[in-house]
Amino acid sequence: MTERSDELRRGWLLILAACAGVTCSSVVLPFYSIGVLVKPLTEEFGWTRAQFQSSILFSASLGALIAPLVGWLIYRYGARRTALVGLVGLSIGFLLASFIRGELWMLYVAYGAMAVFGAGTTPVTWTSAITANFERTRGLALGLTLTGTGICAVLAPQYAVWLVESFGWRTAYVGLALLPVLFAGPIVYFLFRPDGGVAANKKPVADASWGLTVGEAFRTYKFWILFVSIMAVYMAVSGISPNLIPALTDNGMSATDAATVQGMYGVAIVLGRLVVGYLIDRYWAPGVAAVALCLPILGCLMLTGTPTFYAACFAAFLIGFAAGAELDLMAFLAARYFGLKHYAKIYAVLYAVLAICSGVAPVAFATVYDRTANYDISFYVASAAFCFGALILLALGAYPKREKSAHFAQPVAQAVSQ
Repeated sequence: MTERSDELRRGWLLILAACAGVTCSSVVLPFYSIGVLVKPLTEEFGWTRAQFQSSILFSASLGALIAPLVGWLIYRYGARRTALVGLVGLSIGFLLASFIRGELWMLYVAYGAMAVFGAGTTPVTWTSAITANFERTRGLALGLTLTGTGICAVLAPQYAVWLVESFGWRTAYVGLALLPVLFAGPIVYFLFRPDGGVAANKKPVADASWGLTVGEAFRTYKFWILFVSIMAVYMAVSGISPNLIPALTDNGMSATDAATVQGMYGVAIVLGRLVVGYLIDRYWAPGVAAVALCLPILGCLMLTGTPTFYAACFAAFLIGFAAGAELDLMAFLAARYFGLKHYAKIYAVLYAVLAICSGVAPVAFATVYDRTANYDISFYVASAAFCFGALILLALGAYPKREKSAHFAQPVAQAVSQ
C-alpha cells in the first residue's frame, strides 16, 4: 500500500464527517436553497428580488466579520466543539425564517442568525482539521471534504422545490432547519474527531511547525494575489448560483427543470473538487487553477439570451466545475504558501473575502435584473471576472522552500480535535 493511499485509508472517516458538515454549513445550505425561495416570498410580500437577495449580503457580511473569531475559537476550544454548536445554531436560524410575517427586517434577522449562530460550520472549521491531518494527499482530501458544497447544490434545490410545492415556503424553512441537526449532527458527533484520524497513528503528517503569521502573510504579494483572485472568482460564482433558477424560469423553463440545471451545477462542483484535488497533489496548483477557472467563461456566455435546457445544463456544468475548484484551491494554496502554524487565522481572513463576495454578488445580479429585466449584463461581467481571477494566479510563482520539520502535526491536530 502506498503512503498516499495509506493516508487516505486512515483518515476517511474524518473526511466523511467533514464532508457532511460542509453540506449543511452556514455558507452552503442557505446559499443553495435561496434560489427556490426567491419567487414565493417576493410574490407574497411584494419585495423586489434585490431586497430579498440582500438577506444573503447581510448574512455574508456578518459571517465575514466573525470569521477571524472562528479561527480563534478553533484554536481555543477545538474544531469539534465549534462545529457542533454551529450546526445547532444554523438550524435555529432556519426556524426563525419560517416565522416571517412580511417585515423585511425579520428576513434579515433570520439570515443573520444563520451566519452568526452557525459560524462554527464554515469551511474554516472543516479545512483546519483536514490540513492538519493530511499532507501527501491534502489536495484530494480537501476536494473530498468540500464535495459537500456540490452535494448540497444537487440536493438542496430539489428538496426545497418539493417542500415549497407540497407544503409552502414556511414548511420549506422548517424542513431545511432539520438537516443540520438530524443529518450532519450525528455524523459529526460520532465521526468528526481530528485527533482520531491520521494524526493518531503518531506518524509525521504535516509540518505544523512552520507558517507565517497573519501580519507576515499580509506583507507578501502572494497573499494579495490570492485575495484578489478569490474576490473576482467568487463575485462571479456567488452572483450566478442563487440567481440561476430565477434567470431560467424567467425565460419559461419550469421550476423542476431549472432545479435540474442547478443540480447539474452541483454535480460539476463535486467533479471539480475531486479532479482538481487530485491534480494539485501532483502538479503546480496555480497552473491547474488557471485552466479550471477559465472554463466558465464560455458557460457564462451560453446563459445569455434564452438558452435551451441542454445548453443551460452544459453552461451550469462548466461554471460548477470552476466553483468546485476554487474553494479547494483556496485552502490548498493558503496551506502551501503560508504554512500550517497559523493556517486557521489566515484562511479565516481569506474566507471573510469569500463571504463578503457571496453576499454582494447576488444583490448585484438581482439589481441588474430589477433595472433591465434580465441577467445578460451580469453574465458578461462574470465571464470577465473568471478570466481575470484565473490568470493572475499564475503570478504566485513556485511554492516556498523551507526545511522539513521533524515534528509531528500534533500541535495543530490537538488544537482542532477537542
